[in-house]
Amino acid sequence: MTELAHRPLAAGTGTTSPGEVLDAVAALHELVDSYGAQNDIEGRIAEPVVQALYDSGAIGVITPRELGGSEMTPRQAMDVYRTLSYADPSTGWVTMALAMSTGLAGAFFEPDPAHELFATPRLGIAGQGTRAGRAEPVEGGYLVSGQWSFASGIKHATHLHTAAADTKTGETRFFIVPVAQVDFVDNWDVLGLRATGSIDYTLDNTFVRTEFSYPSLSTSPNTGGWLYRVGIGNFASINHGAWALGVGRRLLDELATSVQKKSGRAGSWGDNASFHEQYANAELRLRSAQALLYDVWEEIESVLAGGERMSVRLETLNRAALCNATEALDEIAGFVYRSAGSEALRPGVIQRLYRDVHGGTQHISSSPIILQSAGRQLAGLAEGQKWVHFQLI
Repeated sequence: MTELAHRPLAAGTGTTSPGEVLDAVAALHELVDSYGAQNDIEGRIAEPVVQALYDSGAIGVITPRELGGSEMTPRQAMDVYRTLSYADPSTGWVTMALAMSTGLAGAFFEPDPAHELFATPRLGIAGQGTRAGRAEPVEGGYLVSGQWSFASGIKHATHLHTAAADTKTGETRFFIVPVAQVDFVDNWDVLGLRATGSIDYTLDNTFVRTEFSYPSLSTSPNTGGWLYRVGIGNFASINHGAWALGVGRRLLDELATSVQKKSGRAGSWGDNASFHEQYANAELRLRSAQALLYDVWEEIESVLAGGERMSVRLETLNRAALCNATEALDEIAGFVYRSAGSEALRPGVIQRLYRDVHGGTQHISSSPIILQSAGRQLAGLAEGQKWVHFQLI
């Protein structure tokens, strides 16, 4: 048993409990849903929605309680992301991006710089963590340079989270930089998830204090409990797995509503036995994916809360469960699109959801190489290897 295991997950000074946040987020459905089409056109989340996300505590679900967050368990955080992604996929995506980067900085910064950072009004941190730039050590900090893509949520953030490698040690660190010091390239012209505003950005010898960075492989928090022992690579299934489940549920519900409205018309799916069978299979596919993902996270929570570390096999199952959820969503989206006919072809909720799905399935965390690596490990063909972010090496 490690000392960290004895830190209570709910200890600290946070004023909003996980249950209260979940209730507040559930009450946002109508607001979030009502702005979905506008968000898609404007390439950002509408300000009333953004403010509601902060007010509800949705951005603080991964933030330590000692810094004002709710420090949820992984499955509680997944419930939040599923709920918001059901209402609008881009809103759910932006929420999980901001929540993770903000919360991890709070956990892995030393206490003094963490409190300095979290004194920022409506603090939100977003950026790229998978491709490392260059970090040259200098007195008191680093000069960080590079070009990155996919800064989801950055249009609603106060700070940037970005990865760069120490030029002397080779260690990759995450650097937290005020957005005013960042050059952004507004080039997010994409098929789906348009409202995430996942634009490119650059830094050119930008000075960052050492204490405003932390090692990318950190799993021993300075603030907070066992949640932060998960490791950033394993957070992907909390984020993207929950997103896939929420969007898949919305797609099936939208199709059911559409079919019910057309019931009795000539050629309607309502009286078609083959459609009934396909819908049942899609429902089972979604529920099976959800059951697997939540089952794996129940085991992970038990292991970490007990003071142990995740085995490589458990990490593998976690990543495989995310791939499974993403593949389930892809299958469901295809079924819904084909079944909805011209309603899906024309502008509307189903078309927007379909496009968003095919933005989300491109994320590196559920790419074919992840599942191939998982299969190698599960088959006992990866002895001595471990997961480093999204690679089994």
